[in-house]
Amino acid sequence: MSFVEEIMEQVKAKNPAEPEFHQAVQEVVESLELVIERHPEFRKAKIVERIIEPERVIMFRVPWVDDKGEYHVNRGFRIEMNSAIGPYKGGLRFHPSVNLGILKFLAFEQVFKNSLTTLPMGGGKGGSDFDPKGKSDMEVMRFCQAFMQELFRHIGPNTDVPAGDIGVGGREIGFLFGMYKKLRNEFTGVLTGKGLNWGGSLIRPEATGYGAVYFAQEMLATRGESLKGKTCLVSGAGNVAQYTCEKLLQLGAKPVTLSDSSGYIYDPEGIDEKKLAWVMELKNIRRGRIKEYADQFKTATYTPTDSAQDHNPLWDHKADCAFPSATQNEINGKDAENLIKNGVYVVSEGANMPTTLDGVRIFLDKKILYGPGKAANAGGVAVSGLEMSQNSLRLAWTREEVDSRLHGIMKSIHKASMEAAEAYGTPGNYVNGANIAGFLKVARSMMDQGVC
Repeated sequence: MSFVEEIMEQVKAKNPAEPEFHQAVQEVVESLELVIERHPEFRKAKIVERIIEPERVIMFRVPWVDDKGEYHVNRGFRIEMNSAIGPYKGGLRFHPSVNLGILKFLAFEQVFKNSLTTLPMGGGKGGSDFDPKGKSDMEVMRFCQAFMQELFRHIGPNTDVPAGDIGVGGREIGFLFGMYKKLRNEFTGVLTGKGLNWGGSLIRPEATGYGAVYFAQEMLATRGESLKGKTCLVSGAGNVAQYTCEKLLQLGAKPVTLSDSSGYIYDPEGIDEKKLAWVMELKNIRRGRIKEYADQFKTATYTPTDSAQDHNPLWDHKADCAFPSATQNEINGKDAENLIKNGVYVVSEGANMPTTLDGVRIFLDKKILYGPGKAANAGGVAVSGLEMSQNSLRLAWTREEVDSRLHGIMKSIHKASMEAAEAYGTPGNYVNGANIAGFLKVARSMMDQGVC
């Protein structure tokens, strides 16, 4: 039995009914087979098995009362995956799809992503099956306060520093922080993504989207190209997608799509600065649906989501670059084939694991410039790390300084991924490169710290 088969057999036996977690582990261990051959000491110490097993899994109930006085009970989670190189760090996700398997996959990915940033952060993830959509501000506040009444016992600036993720933006972080401050009677940098008036960092909302574009820019530079004049497909319409579009426009590219759970819009004339500002107002203030874009701008067409289809038509348009920025597994094998058929040769993932294993293999086989999420979307957690640094120093850096540091970190991640891929015999394979570079730092730290 091969190393990969042995590990996957154990993972599936220990973690049944967690397909996303199985998928994330398989993608990593396929890359690590190359490392284990050269470093038998890692296999003897069972480093891979120890990284796969969370250090701690916290699950709790979250009772709260809605505006009508009705009682609700949601489930809360925090996965503290690995702390070999620093305190646990990773977002909180509020979405009906949240379950143990999805959060374990996200926490596992976070370990390698955080390692790649060069900052001292371990990996974690958490959240709840609570859905903030359609809830009033007061309902969201009551839920966040109830959630933090349990979570506060398990987090701290030197233990575990959560951030936002899907369904957890500035509003939610504010409510969570307020309750933490009240319960602990201290003002400390325990959450990132905070408001600028109370410890937040400039560029934090933009960071994941900006970082994914910077990573694409670095990949293109290896072929002597730039983003100027490139047509780009972008999925999602939240923070990541919005700021991906903003940075693409600044660099002379043309984004033509956006989406939400109800469907997607395609605007062949491009989503320019004026249209993007309208989308930000729609999504961030009015909390409307992307369908309204096609009503407002007659150059666009809207296509509703059809769950019966075996592919996502958003990925079936002529373009040069794709930035999946919505959610996991939004690009399957057929979508990957459609992208390549339509001329796409750069994929930079703004979301976490948006491409299935079949899709990843197609991208690698075709040797396109493919930046996996743990490398390409590490900008968000990188600036979270910079926010932690600013909180520790009790100061705030300028927008230009944070953006410059972010750009430098993304260049470093690209360089580390590219060099690791070459060192282990798979030049140009950013999947292997990111997995190996992220793993080696954590593995060596675990070896130094003994069996713990």
